[in-house]
Amino acid sequence: MGYSVREQVWWVVAIIILLGLKDGSKACLEEEREALLKLKEAFNHPNGSSLPSWNNLNSSGCCSWEGISCDNSTQRVISLLLNYTRAQEFEDINWSLNASYFLPFRQLQTLDLSGNFLSGLLGEIRLDNLQTLYLEDNKLTEVPFLGVSHSDNSKTLEGSLQQSNASLTSLASLRTLSFYKNSLEGSLPQQGGLCKLKNLKVLSLGRNKFEGHLPSCLNNLTSLRVLDLQYNGFEGPFPSSLFHSLKSLRFISLEETYFTGIASLSLFANHSNLQLFSISCSNNPNLKLETENPPFIPSFQLLIFNVIQCTMNEGRNNRSSIPSFLLHQYDLRVLQLGYLNISGSFPNWLLKNNTKLVSFKVGHNFLTGPFELNSTLRFMDMQYFDASSNPINDEIPPHVGSIFPNLLSLNMSSSSLQGGFPASLGDMKQLNSLDLSNNNLSGYLPQEFGKGINDLRILKLSNNNLIGPCLPVGSNFTHLLIVDLSSNNFTGKVREGMINSLELRMLDLSTNQLYGEIPSWIGNFKHLGYLILSQNSMAGPIPKSFCNLAELTYLDLSQNKINGTLPNCLNMPSLRYLHLRSNHFMGSIPSVLAKSSLLLTLDLTKNKFSSQIPRWFESMLNLRVLLLKDNKLEGSIPMEMCKLKNISILDLSQNKLSGGIPHCLNNITFTKKDHMDGTLLGKFFVPWTTRGPVFYFNYTSGDLVHDEYERNSTLYEQQEVNFMSKNRYESYEGKILDFMSGLDLSNNQLTGEIPLEIGYLNNIHTLNMSDNYLTGPIPETFSGLMQIESLDLSYNNLTGHIPFQLTQLYSLSVFSVAHNNLSGKTPDMKNQFSTFDPSCYEGNPFLCGPPLQQKCSSIDNPSGRNIQPHHSEEVGFQDAFLWTFSGAFVVFFLGVITCLYFNSYFYSYK
Repeated sequence: MGYSVREQVWWVVAIIILLGLKDGSKACLEEEREALLKLKEAFNHPNGSSLPSWNNLNSSGCCSWEGISCDNSTQRVISLLLNYTRAQEFEDINWSLNASYFLPFRQLQTLDLSGNFLSGLLGEIRLDNLQTLYLEDNKLTEVPFLGVSHSDNSKTLEGSLQQSNASLTSLASLRTLSFYKNSLEGSLPQQGGLCKLKNLKVLSLGRNKFEGHLPSCLNNLTSLRVLDLQYNGFEGPFPSSLFHSLKSLRFISLEETYFTGIASLSLFANHSNLQLFSISCSNNPNLKLETENPPFIPSFQLLIFNVIQCTMNEGRNNRSSIPSFLLHQYDLRVLQLGYLNISGSFPNWLLKNNTKLVSFKVGHNFLTGPFELNSTLRFMDMQYFDASSNPINDEIPPHVGSIFPNLLSLNMSSSSLQGGFPASLGDMKQLNSLDLSNNNLSGYLPQEFGKGINDLRILKLSNNNLIGPCLPVGSNFTHLLIVDLSSNNFTGKVREGMINSLELRMLDLSTNQLYGEIPSWIGNFKHLGYLILSQNSMAGPIPKSFCNLAELTYLDLSQNKINGTLPNCLNMPSLRYLHLRSNHFMGSIPSVLAKSSLLLTLDLTKNKFSSQIPRWFESMLNLRVLLLKDNKLEGSIPMEMCKLKNISILDLSQNKLSGGIPHCLNNITFTKKDHMDGTLLGKFFVPWTTRGPVFYFNYTSGDLVHDEYERNSTLYEQQEVNFMSKNRYESYEGKILDFMSGLDLSNNQLTGEIPLEIGYLNNIHTLNMSDNYLTGPIPETFSGLMQIESLDLSYNNLTGHIPFQLTQLYSLSVFSVAHNNLSGKTPDMKNQFSTFDPSCYEGNPFLCGPPLQQKCSSIDNPSGRNIQPHHSEEVGFQDAFLWTFSGAFVVFFLGVITCLYFNSYFYSYK
């Protein structure tokens, strides 16, 4: 069978294509293939399994290997994308990569080594055609070709510069260079160095440890479009001339640098390409941002304008104003003006002018109402709205839900908002986070809200005046992670509106008027870490379903009417904070608590626990706060308590404890812990996972990219502990709690002498042993309580002198030894003791001296300085005895005379 000419031509073409594909399957050059295999071995050292497609068995050729692109004509490798290739398990292993591995790739244009835990590069990268080099998110401390100086030695610096200039000559084609998020340090060379990269368009040095002045020669990089200097130690006067010269800049990031002087935005008035300007000054009070002087009309249209915690346009009373150049901005996507002391009316015009906004944040300023939103506007792109911590003092517009239909996060907490809860919030079908806490909202939660939002993760409405059910009738939230409805006026039983939110992490319904039993369905939240139901009127026992809460870290049921005891099946190995104060629990302290060996705080105050203090407390070695006050505990204080060496607050007061005070209590340090390993008392963290705003600038395309992704974050909360100090029952929370220490054994039936060892508690702030049956002297070792602020030994049977050395306790502000049997002279009226009044000493008839009215003319000064050296306390006692005996003899004599008189009268009458 014959073929036509056309058919023959097609067959020839097909054969050529097939041969081409077959040859193409062998693709990259042998020297490059061998280099790739060496790279694979380096990335996998010592025993990794990354890059599985890189092997000799892969018949498709190395140009199809993972992360590799080749030139279609030469088949040489032109792109190596090895970002995030090294296995996570090797994160803590220091490793350096030999740069000579890249020498065979002569046409390489893009090299991405980001996220590989690189601690160093050995040798120099010499690639004449390289245009893009990413070394982001590694552990690099130095890069040879940068020429960064670490020394003042001129020879060392000169050699470093020569080496870097030689290396950078071979990288002259670079367009993009990023060292973002490493540990690079030192100063950039003022000549040569990066300044030799004349074609550079993208330079990212952000999140390193660079210091010193920016090289003035960077002015020559006139093609530069992206300059990222954020989170470094760059210093010196703000480089105005640099920014004035670089007219092509589109991206400027200056967060947390240490420049000084004035950064005037008028420098950029003619930068028509500028799209992103970001600066923050939380650690730098010496840089001031000026947007009004001189006034200017910008030629640019920003996509992102971000200013955080800077001194901006400082005016009267340290207040500033919204930058006026924003009147000319109509294309904003992200606007963040936080912690700037901006005053004036809420900038409704900004929203009206920029309908493409994705993120609008003006929190922590002094903006006031009116807060008005045109009901005809529709911000379809708006996803993040934050006007928190402003004295807006207005109502939330009733149509807010239809204006922002696609909102993911709404935060207007601490804004003095009034009025009701808008039903239109139920129109925000995608709302992920709602925070309206710390306002003056009132009324009921509308049913539309409970039925309309299906994706809500975070709901914070605490500290308002809301009433009715804590969740709307008929609501069915299924994705809640954090619920904080505390400090309102919610009433009734806890409704089941969140029963299907099985991923719930935190539930706070405290300080309301809720009643009834604790719902058993709370035990279904197996990932619940924080449960706070305190200050309500909830009754009944703790449900047995709580035995399922294995991840519970914080449990506060204080100030309710809960009774019974803890379920025997309770198993909370993660529990660190347990507050059961002011309930009706009874019986022995449950031994099931011994399973929670990580406990830091245990508050069982004001219940009906009886029997003895259990000896198994010795196993709770992490315990920092133990409050057993106002129960019916009896017996002696067990010696095992001395093993709780990390205790900072121990309250055993108002019980029926008897026996002596253990001498070994000085084994307890009563000191603060200030390390960040989770043992801080004043705060705890609630982890959660939800969508968050991420905006980044695509270095290659020069475009703003908005990414929504799942991320981990934290919500800060703090616990509260009540403890008697300075004659007041005070509440300690936050950082103060981490500095507080105290021991309270008052209102018991303790006997014997105060152990000398108690005086060795030199870190303690409060010591209360009042209302017991203690005898003997006040130990002179108490002079070692140098941190003591409150010392109460009143209402005991103490005898002897008050040690004069106590006057050296300079922190002491509350002192009482009233109602004992002390004698001798009171301590000198100096230092803190000059502030104590007679009530501190009353009830001790043998005490004398200021501030008491009884003088000590014939009584020893306990300091050893005798007022009358020939009179001793024994002589005073003899004098008192003689006077007493004389008085008794006179009375007896008169009695005898009277009896004789009446007897003689009686016989004479007979």
